[in-house]
Amino acid sequence: MARSHLTLAALATSAVPGLDVAAAQPFTSGRQGDFDSALLTARDGRHFLVRVANSEVAAKAQSAELAALGALSSGVRTRLPFSLSSLVGQVPIKPREGRPGGRAIVSEFVYGRRTSLDLMQPTTPLPESVAHALAAVHSLPTSVIIDAGLPVVTAMDSLRSVVGLMDRAASTSMVPASLLSRWESATDDTALWQFQPTVIHGAMSADVLLHDQDGAISGVIGWSDLRVGDPARDLSWALSAPSPDAVDTVFATYSAARQGAADREIRRRAMLYAELELARWLLYGLEAKDRAIVEDAVQMLDILVDSVRGDQQGSLTHETGPILDVDEVRQMLAERPQVAGQSGPRGTLAE
Repeated sequence: MARSHLTLAALATSAVPGLDVAAAQPFTSGRQGDFDSALLTARDGRHFLVRVANSEVAAKAQSAELAALGALSSGVRTRLPFSLSSLVGQVPIKPREGRPGGRAIVSEFVYGRRTSLDLMQPTTPLPESVAHALAAVHSLPTSVIIDAGLPVVTAMDSLRSVVGLMDRAASTSMVPASLLSRWESATDDTALWQFQPTVIHGAMSADVLLHDQDGAISGVIGWSDLRVGDPARDLSWALSAPSPDAVDTVFATYSAARQGAADREIRRRAMLYAELELARWLLYGLEAKDRAIVEDAVQMLDILVDSVRGDQQGSLTHETGPILDVDEVRQMLAERPQVAGQSGPRGTLAE
Protein backbone atom coordinates (compact mmCIF):
# COMPACT_ATOMS: atom_id res chain seq x y z
CA MET A 1 0.00 0.00 0.00
CA ALA A 2 1.38 3.39 -1.02
CA ARG A 3 2.21 5.94 1.65
CA SER A 4 -0.32 8.76 1.79
CA HIS A 5 0.63 12.32 0.95
CA LEU A 6 0.02 13.23 4.59
CA THR A 7 2.49 10.60 5.75
CA LEU A 8 5.03 11.87 3.25
CA ALA A 9 4.45 15.44 4.44
CA ALA A 10 5.19 14.33 8.00
CA LEU A 11 8.40 12.67 6.84
CA ALA A 12 9.38 15.87 5.02
CA THR A 13 9.03 17.96 8.17
CA SER A 14 11.36 15.51 9.91
CA ALA A 15 13.84 15.73 7.03
CA VAL A 16 13.84 19.54 6.81
CA PRO A 17 13.93 21.34 10.17
CA GLY A 18 11.69 24.37 10.13
CA LEU A 19 9.70 23.31 7.08
CA ASP A 20 6.16 24.60 7.56
CA VAL A 21 3.88 22.62 5.25
CA ALA A 22 0.64 24.41 4.39
CA ALA A 23 -0.66 21.84 1.90
CA ALA A 24 0.21 18.44 0.46
CA GLN A 25 -1.09 16.48 -2.48
CA PRO A 26 -0.18 13.21 -4.23
CA PHE A 27 2.26 13.60 -7.08
CA THR A 28 2.65 11.21 -9.99
CA SER A 29 5.06 11.08 -12.90
CA GLY A 30 6.16 8.84 -15.75
CA ARG A 31 7.64 6.39 -13.22
CA GLN A 32 4.45 5.61 -11.34
CA GLY A 33 4.93 2.86 -8.80
CA ASP A 34 8.67 3.37 -8.43
CA PHE A 35 8.16 6.04 -5.78
CA ASP A 36 5.64 7.25 -3.26
CA SER A 37 5.61 10.99 -3.94
CA ALA A 38 3.90 14.12 -2.71
CA LEU A 39 3.99 17.76 -3.74
CA LEU A 40 4.26 20.05 -0.74
CA THR A 41 3.39 23.73 -0.50
CA ALA A 42 5.23 25.57 2.25
CA ARG A 43 3.70 28.44 4.19
CA ASP A 44 5.95 30.88 2.32
CA GLY A 45 4.63 29.66 -1.05
CA ARG A 46 7.59 27.53 -2.08
CA HIS A 47 7.03 24.02 -3.40
CA PHE A 48 8.93 20.86 -2.58
CA LEU A 49 8.80 17.25 -3.73
CA VAL A 50 9.15 14.41 -1.24
CA ARG A 51 9.79 10.90 -2.54
CA VAL A 52 10.35 7.46 -1.07
CA ALA A 53 11.70 4.74 -3.36
CA ASN A 54 9.64 1.53 -3.49
CA SER A 55 12.31 -0.78 -4.89
CA GLU A 56 16.04 -1.31 -4.81
CA VAL A 57 16.29 -0.24 -8.45
CA ALA A 58 14.42 3.00 -7.76
CA ALA A 59 16.54 3.64 -4.68
CA LYS A 60 19.75 3.25 -6.69
CA ALA A 61 18.44 5.60 -9.37
CA GLN A 62 17.51 8.13 -6.72
CA SER A 63 20.98 7.93 -5.15
CA ALA A 64 22.59 8.36 -8.55
CA GLU A 65 20.47 11.42 -9.25
CA LEU A 66 21.40 12.98 -5.92
CA ALA A 67 25.08 12.42 -6.72
CA ALA A 68 24.59 14.01 -10.13
CA LEU A 69 22.74 17.04 -8.79
CA GLY A 70 25.44 17.44 -6.17
CA ALA A 71 28.06 17.56 -8.92
CA LEU A 72 26.17 20.38 -10.65
CA SER A 73 27.23 23.16 -8.31
CA SER A 74 25.66 26.61 -8.26
CA GLY A 75 28.50 27.89 -10.43
CA VAL A 76 27.94 25.17 -13.01
CA ARG A 77 24.21 25.81 -13.03
CA THR A 78 24.70 29.42 -14.06
CA ARG A 79 25.83 28.05 -17.43
CA LEU A 80 22.53 26.28 -18.00
CA PRO A 81 19.46 28.07 -19.44
CA PHE A 82 17.02 26.09 -17.31
CA SER A 83 16.34 25.11 -13.71
CA LEU A 84 17.37 21.96 -11.85
CA SER A 85 16.30 20.57 -8.53
CA SER A 86 18.40 20.58 -5.37
CA LEU A 87 18.37 18.37 -2.31
CA VAL A 88 16.77 20.06 0.69
CA GLY A 89 16.85 17.24 3.21
CA GLN A 90 16.45 13.54 3.86
CA VAL A 91 15.45 11.25 6.69
CA PRO A 92 15.85 7.46 7.11
CA ILE A 93 12.73 5.30 7.31
CA LYS A 94 12.69 2.24 9.52
CA PRO A 95 11.30 -0.98 8.02
CA ARG A 96 8.01 -2.10 9.54
CA GLU A 97 4.92 -4.17 8.82
CA GLY A 98 6.66 -6.05 6.06
CA ARG A 99 7.74 -2.86 4.28
CA PRO A 100 11.42 -2.24 3.59
CA GLY A 101 13.20 0.75 5.05
CA GLY A 102 14.87 3.45 3.04
CA ARG A 103 14.83 7.21 3.17
CA ALA A 104 12.55 10.09 2.32
CA ILE A 105 14.17 12.63 0.03
CA VAL A 106 12.96 16.22 -0.05
CA SER A 107 14.00 18.36 -3.00
CA GLU A 108 13.10 21.66 -4.59
CA PHE A 109 10.25 21.41 -7.06
CA VAL A 110 11.14 22.25 -10.67
CA TYR A 111 8.42 24.31 -12.29
CA GLY A 112 7.23 23.72 -15.83
CA ARG A 113 4.82 21.85 -18.03
CA ARG A 114 5.57 18.35 -19.24
CA THR A 115 6.92 18.26 -22.78
CA SER A 116 5.70 15.74 -25.34
CA LEU A 117 6.88 14.83 -28.81
CA ASP A 118 3.64 16.16 -30.29
CA LEU A 119 4.66 19.65 -29.18
CA MET A 120 7.89 19.49 -31.18
CA GLN A 121 6.62 21.57 -34.09
CA PRO A 122 8.66 24.02 -36.20
CA THR A 123 6.05 26.73 -35.59
CA THR A 124 6.88 26.76 -31.86
CA PRO A 125 10.03 27.85 -29.99
CA LEU A 126 10.41 24.37 -28.51
CA PRO A 127 12.80 22.74 -31.04
CA GLU A 128 15.26 25.62 -30.83
CA SER A 129 14.96 25.79 -27.04
CA VAL A 130 15.61 22.05 -26.76
CA ALA A 131 18.71 22.41 -28.95
CA HIS A 132 20.08 25.29 -26.84
CA ALA A 133 19.43 23.34 -23.64
CA LEU A 134 21.28 20.28 -24.89
CA ALA A 135 24.13 22.36 -26.31
CA ALA A 136 24.54 24.01 -22.90
CA VAL A 137 24.76 20.66 -21.12
CA HIS A 138 27.22 19.32 -23.67
CA SER A 139 29.37 22.44 -23.33
CA LEU A 140 29.94 21.99 -19.58
CA PRO A 141 33.53 21.14 -18.64
CA THR A 142 34.04 17.40 -18.33
CA SER A 143 36.00 18.03 -15.14
CA VAL A 144 32.62 18.50 -13.43
CA ILE A 145 31.90 14.81 -14.01
CA ILE A 146 35.43 13.52 -13.50
CA ASP A 147 35.91 15.34 -10.19
CA ALA A 148 32.59 13.97 -8.91
CA GLY A 149 33.57 10.40 -9.75
CA LEU A 150 30.67 9.96 -12.15
CA PRO A 151 30.96 7.63 -15.18
CA VAL A 152 33.25 8.60 -18.05
CA VAL A 153 32.53 6.83 -21.34
CA THR A 154 35.03 7.17 -24.18
CA ALA A 155 34.21 7.02 -27.88
CA MET A 156 35.63 3.51 -27.97
CA ASP A 157 33.47 2.52 -25.01
CA SER A 158 30.42 3.82 -26.87
CA LEU A 159 31.32 1.78 -29.93
CA ARG A 160 31.83 -1.34 -27.83
CA SER A 161 28.43 -0.93 -26.17
CA VAL A 162 26.75 -0.66 -29.58
CA VAL A 163 28.57 -3.74 -30.85
CA GLY A 164 27.60 -5.63 -27.69
CA LEU A 165 23.95 -4.74 -28.12
CA MET A 166 24.05 -5.77 -31.77
CA ASP A 167 25.65 -9.10 -30.88
CA ARG A 168 22.97 -9.83 -28.30
CA ALA A 169 20.25 -8.90 -30.76
CA ALA A 170 21.82 -11.02 -33.50
CA SER A 171 21.97 -14.02 -31.17
CA THR A 172 18.17 -14.03 -31.00
CA SER A 173 17.96 -14.79 -34.74
CA MET A 174 14.96 -12.45 -34.79
CA VAL A 175 16.65 -9.38 -36.28
CA PRO A 176 16.57 -9.22 -40.11
CA ALA A 177 19.95 -9.70 -41.69
CA SER A 178 19.62 -6.49 -43.69
CA LEU A 179 19.36 -4.47 -40.48
CA LEU A 180 22.33 -6.21 -38.90
CA SER A 181 24.33 -5.45 -42.02
CA ARG A 182 23.19 -1.82 -41.92
CA TRP A 183 24.21 -1.41 -38.29
CA GLU A 184 27.49 -3.24 -38.78
CA SER A 185 28.40 -0.84 -41.57
CA ALA A 186 28.01 2.00 -39.09
CA THR A 187 30.19 0.34 -36.47
CA ASP A 188 32.83 -0.36 -39.11
CA ASP A 189 32.94 3.29 -40.19
CA THR A 190 35.71 4.82 -38.09
CA ALA A 191 34.66 8.36 -39.02
CA LEU A 192 31.42 7.98 -37.03
CA TRP A 193 33.30 7.20 -33.84
CA GLN A 194 35.92 9.92 -33.94
CA PHE A 195 34.06 12.29 -31.66
CA GLN A 196 34.88 14.16 -28.48
CA PRO A 197 32.84 12.86 -25.52
CA THR A 198 30.98 15.56 -23.62
CA VAL A 199 28.94 15.93 -20.48
CA ILE A 200 25.57 14.35 -21.28
CA HIS A 201 22.28 13.98 -19.45
CA GLY A 202 22.30 10.29 -20.37
CA ALA A 203 18.55 9.63 -20.17
CA MET A 204 17.25 12.47 -22.30
CA SER A 205 13.71 12.29 -23.63
CA ALA A 206 10.65 14.50 -23.88
CA ASP A 207 9.59 13.17 -20.47
CA VAL A 208 12.44 14.89 -18.63
CA LEU A 209 11.98 18.28 -20.29
CA LEU A 210 9.74 20.94 -18.77
CA HIS A 211 8.66 24.04 -20.67
CA ASP A 212 7.07 27.36 -19.76
CA GLN A 213 3.96 28.96 -21.23
CA ASP A 214 6.02 30.46 -24.04
CA GLY A 215 7.33 27.08 -25.16
CA ALA A 216 10.88 27.49 -23.87
CA ILE A 217 12.60 24.80 -21.81
CA SER A 218 12.35 25.92 -18.18
CA GLY A 219 13.59 22.83 -16.37
CA VAL A 220 15.21 19.44 -16.81
CA ILE A 221 14.71 16.50 -14.44
CA GLY A 222 15.87 12.87 -14.24
CA TRP A 223 19.63 13.32 -13.87
CA SER A 224 20.49 9.83 -12.58
CA ASP A 225 22.56 8.99 -15.70
CA LEU A 226 24.66 12.16 -15.84
CA ARG A 227 28.06 11.27 -17.26
CA VAL A 228 30.66 11.96 -19.91
CA GLY A 229 29.64 10.16 -23.08
CA ASP A 230 28.37 10.43 -26.64
CA PRO A 231 26.30 13.61 -27.13
CA ALA A 232 24.38 11.83 -29.91
CA ARG A 233 22.60 9.82 -27.22
CA ASP A 234 20.95 12.96 -25.85
CA LEU A 235 19.76 13.89 -29.33
CA SER A 236 18.50 10.53 -30.62
CA TRP A 237 15.02 10.88 -29.06
CA ALA A 238 14.42 14.07 -31.07
CA LEU A 239 14.37 12.02 -34.28
CA SER A 240 10.95 10.75 -33.16
CA ALA A 241 9.41 14.21 -33.44
CA PRO A 242 6.38 14.19 -35.75
CA SER A 243 7.73 17.00 -37.93
CA PRO A 244 10.88 16.48 -40.04
CA ASP A 245 11.30 20.26 -40.08
CA ALA A 246 11.38 20.30 -36.30
CA VAL A 247 14.07 17.59 -36.32
CA ASP A 248 16.11 19.63 -38.79
CA THR A 249 15.71 22.68 -36.56
CA VAL A 250 16.96 20.81 -33.50
CA PHE A 251 20.11 19.58 -35.21
CA ALA A 252 20.82 22.83 -37.08
CA THR A 253 20.36 24.96 -33.96
CA TYR A 254 22.40 22.56 -31.88
CA SER A 255 25.30 22.61 -34.36
CA ALA A 256 25.26 26.41 -34.50
CA ALA A 257 25.22 26.66 -30.71
CA ARG A 258 28.26 24.38 -30.46
CA GLN A 259 30.49 26.22 -32.94
CA GLY A 260 34.09 25.23 -32.40
CA ALA A 261 33.03 21.79 -31.21
CA ALA A 262 31.39 20.58 -34.39
CA ASP A 263 30.55 16.88 -34.64
CA ARG A 264 29.70 16.23 -38.28
CA GLU A 265 28.52 12.69 -37.66
CA ILE A 266 26.33 13.32 -34.63
CA ARG A 267 23.04 13.00 -36.52
CA ARG A 268 24.07 9.69 -38.04
CA ARG A 269 25.05 8.25 -34.67
CA ALA A 270 21.80 9.57 -33.21
CA MET A 271 19.87 7.70 -35.90
CA LEU A 272 21.84 4.55 -35.17
CA TYR A 273 20.97 4.81 -31.46
CA ALA A 274 17.30 5.39 -32.34
CA GLU A 275 17.18 2.32 -34.58
CA LEU A 276 18.97 0.19 -32.00
CA GLU A 277 16.26 1.01 -29.47
CA LEU A 278 14.09 -1.40 -31.45
CA ALA A 279 16.65 -4.13 -30.86
CA ARG A 280 16.79 -3.20 -27.19
CA TRP A 281 13.00 -3.41 -26.99
CA LEU A 282 13.18 -6.91 -28.47
CA LEU A 283 15.79 -7.98 -25.93
CA TYR A 284 13.76 -6.57 -23.08
CA GLY A 285 10.70 -8.51 -24.24
CA LEU A 286 12.67 -11.72 -24.38
CA GLU A 287 14.20 -11.17 -20.94
CA ALA A 288 10.77 -10.38 -19.49
CA LYS A 289 9.24 -13.35 -21.33
CA ASP A 290 6.55 -11.01 -22.64
CA ARG A 291 5.28 -12.32 -25.96
CA ALA A 292 3.37 -9.12 -26.75
CA ILE A 293 6.52 -7.01 -26.44
CA VAL A 294 8.52 -9.46 -28.56
CA GLU A 295 5.88 -9.47 -31.28
CA ASP A 296 5.69 -5.69 -31.20
CA ALA A 297 9.47 -5.38 -31.53
CA VAL A 298 9.59 -7.86 -34.42
CA GLN A 299 6.87 -5.93 -36.22
CA MET A 300 8.71 -2.66 -35.77
CA LEU A 301 11.94 -4.19 -37.05
CA ASP A 302 10.10 -5.47 -40.11
CA ILE A 303 8.76 -2.00 -40.81
CA LEU A 304 12.26 -0.60 -40.52
CA VAL A 305 13.48 -3.23 -43.00
CA ASP A 306 10.81 -2.16 -45.48
CA SER A 307 11.89 1.46 -45.16
CA VAL A 308 15.53 0.74 -46.00
CA ARG A 309 15.06 -2.06 -48.57
CA GLY A 310 16.13 -1.01 -52.02
CA ASP A 311 17.59 2.28 -50.85
CA GLN A 312 21.21 1.97 -51.85
CA GLN A 313 21.98 5.46 -50.53
CA GLY A 314 20.43 4.93 -47.13
CA SER A 315 23.60 3.88 -45.34
CA LEU A 316 24.33 5.15 -41.86
CA THR A 317 27.98 5.55 -42.81
CA HIS A 318 29.47 8.94 -43.58
CA GLU A 319 30.25 8.39 -47.24
CA THR A 320 26.67 8.66 -48.44
CA GLY A 321 24.99 10.79 -45.80
CA PRO A 322 21.60 10.34 -44.12
CA ILE A 323 19.50 10.30 -47.29
CA LEU A 324 17.18 7.65 -45.90
CA ASP A 325 13.60 8.76 -45.36
CA VAL A 326 13.11 7.94 -41.68
CA ASP A 327 9.52 9.14 -41.27
CA GLU A 328 8.32 5.61 -40.53
CA VAL A 329 10.96 5.13 -37.87
CA ARG A 330 10.01 8.44 -36.26
CA GLN A 331 6.37 7.44 -36.33
CA MET A 332 7.05 4.05 -34.76
CA LEU A 333 9.03 5.54 -31.92
CA ALA A 334 6.51 8.34 -31.39
CA GLU A 335 3.63 5.87 -31.16
CA ARG A 336 5.54 3.64 -28.74
CA PRO A 337 7.26 5.87 -26.15
CA GLN A 338 7.94 2.74 -24.12
CA VAL A 339 10.73 1.90 -26.56
CA ALA A 340 12.70 4.72 -25.04
CA GLY A 341 11.26 4.50 -21.58
CA GLN A 342 10.69 0.84 -20.72
CA SER A 343 13.18 -1.17 -22.70
CA GLY A 344 15.30 -1.91 -19.66
CA PRO A 345 16.32 -0.33 -16.38
CA ARG A 346 16.85 3.01 -18.17
CA GLY A 347 15.60 2.47 -21.69
CA THR A 348 18.78 3.73 -23.36
CA LEU A 349 21.86 2.06 -24.75
CA ALA A 350 24.14 0.89 -21.96
CA GLU A 351 27.54 2.49 -21.99
